[in-house]
This record gives sequence, C-alpha cells and structure tokens, in this order.
Amino acid sequence: MKIAVIPARGGSKRIPRKNIKNFCGKPMIAWSIEAAKTSGLFDHIIVSTDDAEIAEVARQWGAEVPFTRPAELSDDYVGTGAVAKHAVEWAISNLGEVEYVCTIYATAPFIRPSDLTKGLALLRESDAQNVFTVTSFPFPIQRAIKIVEKGRVAMFQPEHFLTRSQDLEPAYHDAGQFYWARTDAVLNQVPAFSDSAIPLILPRSQVQDIDTLEDWQRAELMFEAWRAFDYPVGSIDNPHNIIGE
Repeated sequence: MKIAVIPARGGSKRIPRKNIKNFCGKPMIAWSIEAAKTSGLFDHIIVSTDDAEIAEVARQWGAEVPFTRPAELSDDYVGTGAVAKHAVEWAISNLGEVEYVCTIYATAPFIRPSDLTKGLALLRESDAQNVFTVTSFPFPIQRAIKIVEKGRVAMFQPEHFLTRSQDLEPAYHDAGQFYWARTDAVLNQVPAFSDSAIPLILPRSQVQDIDTLEDWQRAELMFEAWRAFDYPVGSIDNPHNIIGE
C-alpha cells in the first residue's frame, strides 16, 4: 500500500490560516490534495491536522482525515518527520501494511503529479531510503556575504573572491514539496539530508517557499504564469486539468 500524508496544522502565525487560505482560486491545501489524486499513486491520501476547519476543507477536496492530530504533535517545534511517523503508525494499525509513504506539504501549489511519479520510480529503482525535491541556488553560495560590525560586509568564503562562478560547485536546497520514503525510514526517522536519500531536481521556476505575505504574493504571480505557459492543454501536469477545475 502507498499512502500520502499531508501535514496541515492550524496554528500558522506569519500567514494566518495559510493552509486553507485562497490561492489562485482554491484553498492552498487543495492543490496538494489534487496533485496526489491526479497522480493515481495512492491508496489513501491522509491529512494530519489538529484543526476542524482544515479537516473539513480537506475532506471537501477528496482527502481522508481519519484522526485528529494530538496536541503534542501540533506546536511550532514538532518536525514533519514526527507527524508523518504518527500518521504511518495509525495507517498500519487501521489500514494494513504500508510499503511507501509520501509526505506532501500543504503549501506546495507547484507540485506536479508527474514529479510524484518520478520520485517513486527513483526510490523503487534504488536502495535509497528517501527521495525528496531540491532545486539549485540562483547564485553561488561560495560567494555569499554577511553583514558584520558597523554595517560592513565580509565574505563567508573569501578564498573564492576571484573564483569564476562557472568554476564553483553547484549547490542545492530543499524545494519543500514532497518526500518519498520507505515505511521503515519514516518509522525510524531516517534523515533525508544524508546519503540515504536521492534528490529529484526541480527547475527554480517551480519552487517558492511560502512563509510570508511577500512570498505568497510572489508565488501567486509565479503560479499564474506557470499554469498559463509551461504546460500544454491536456498535460497531466497542467493545473487547469487537475480534478475539480
């Protein structure tokens, strides 16, 4: 059995009610739910939340909310891994054996069903424990600067002051969309940022953190351009064609 787990607690502070706030015509969480549904990969799509309103919205868009997340897993300091582990333990006890788990962020409107499929294929074809999405930094991190005393600047790695950008090793960061894992990796909390994981590289045009109102506004502009121009009509990835449009 393959399950999707979408963590969506109700206590977002920087963007209140972020998980169900309207994003380009739908509650934010609906984009993640519908991408999971459109992929056709999952036996169950489970939203883990402590919030009754989020639970109702999730059900309206086709997800299951079979339990209320415990309070001890709903504060600002609990990681996604612990939430996924709780959901997997519930699924094993109530639904049966689970082989693969995909933790999908509730704030991932750029997620593509085909990328979910690619991620699972990477995991199945390897001996890795995790597959997760990454994207490249737009500027060489070796040439980053910091603000020091008296408002001046200094390089983190001054030895690269004269190194050409094209000669520096590319760097990547977590794209914050989804994390495929074998069930044992979730139960044993195997970290994704390790040699147990394989990255699925996404273009930067498909990645945007959404933590502040400025992020949100930028994401909406990016999303409208993305769904209008990046995918042909009829493509499984075109958001116009996702269930419910």
